[in-house]
Amino acid sequence: MSGQLLPDPLPGDCRAAAEALNRGCACISVDPESLQRELAAGDGSAANGEWLASRPHLFSDSMVFVSELHLERMARTIAAIERVVAQPAYRERVLAYAPAVAQHSPAAAGVFLGYDFHLGPDGPQLIEINSNAGGALLNSRLLRAQRACCAPVATMMPPPLPVEERFLDMFRDEWRLARPAVAAALPLARVVIVDEAPAEQYLAPEFELFRQLFTAHGIDAQVADPAELSFDGDALRCRGEVVDLVYNRLTDFSLAEPQNQALRRAYLADAVVLTPHPQTHALFADKRNLLALGDQHWLRQIGIADDERELLASSIPRTEEVTPHNAEAFWPSRRQWFFKPVAGFGSRAAYRGDKLTRRVFADIARGGYVAQAVVSPSERRLLIDGVERDFKLDLRNYVYRGAVQLVSARLYRGQTTNFRTPGGGFAAVFAVPGQCGGGSCR
Repeated sequence: MSGQLLPDPLPGDCRAAAEALNRGCACISVDPESLQRELAAGDGSAANGEWLASRPHLFSDSMVFVSELHLERMARTIAAIERVVAQPAYRERVLAYAPAVAQHSPAAAGVFLGYDFHLGPDGPQLIEINSNAGGALLNSRLLRAQRACCAPVATMMPPPLPVEERFLDMFRDEWRLARPAVAAALPLARVVIVDEAPAEQYLAPEFELFRQLFTAHGIDAQVADPAELSFDGDALRCRGEVVDLVYNRLTDFSLAEPQNQALRRAYLADAVVLTPHPQTHALFADKRNLLALGDQHWLRQIGIADDERELLASSIPRTEEVTPHNAEAFWPSRRQWFFKPVAGFGSRAAYRGDKLTRRVFADIARGGYVAQAVVSPSERRLLIDGVERDFKLDLRNYVYRGAVQLVSARLYRGQTTNFRTPGGGFAAVFAVPGQCGGGSCR
């Protein structure tokens, strides 16, 4: 509810102001009743709000402060990466090690890229890119449930933004990109949100919210397991109905598993719009791509401008591929590295080097991993049950075709984000203006 008196940063030093607010402002910004209403929005079902009881650490009660300078730098880094990805030479390089299904090039761009950053001493550092980043709709509802808990925070309250309208436009854009000849006469009519055993997923509430959002805007929508899909060589069907577009939440990025074969065949036949799709993952989310984005000599060769190369060099931590031939060289310096599987997601099978055992490292040494220089996350101090606790934080930029739609934070304790920490979870981001002054948060 209240925080300590904050030190006055130098005028214009909004980075220091954001850090001071994250240390000293313990405000509770989430209005629980408003959040319940936002989660019940759509069909008005009270059961939607009950999701919070079964997921008590999905949302944090407080906000995270980020300087406008850092938000702008992340946006510029993202735009620079998207320009590199558009280069034929980049596509040739990364698709050479992608699975065969990723060679198929649909016109759809891929919804909800997630660019995840840590705020290091040298500014935002890109930790990874995800091709089907979850949480966007949940965070849009969380943002609408914020309240001004003190006068300084009131000046930084995010203005109402048409975030969900942007999300809907994005799916309609995917339909138009993939079906330009028919989209004008036949608007997007039926969407299926697909994940394995969707009701059992931790972010299942978001699937239902998306279903309600589509339905409220005249688009028939269902949530389904891939086993409920069938392909007859002409159309993809779900429960007997022809499907226009599949919103893909699967973590089988190459659609290789047996239960995903109907979807894979329909995708390769261009019988359905799949978004995001295997090529989106191959171009953006394979961790090996960070090697290309950090290869300054090669970026110069393919014509990337000096200023963009410098931006990428200062924003992407050093990343190297781990192979059976070079693995042992990483062991002596393992504390300096974070080891991630090349097609990993959700921090699964990812390890900080200082936590590694020889047994686990032996698995990493077989290959299929990258080593990324450790960038310690910044922190947010909160009052939990009367005790001050320091939380690590990362920032997720939800992106479509190079444009940032929404920025949210995840608060956690431990090695990686986990949605299991009391006081942690998704948190709204409040931008600290470029011209900053001091003050207190009471």
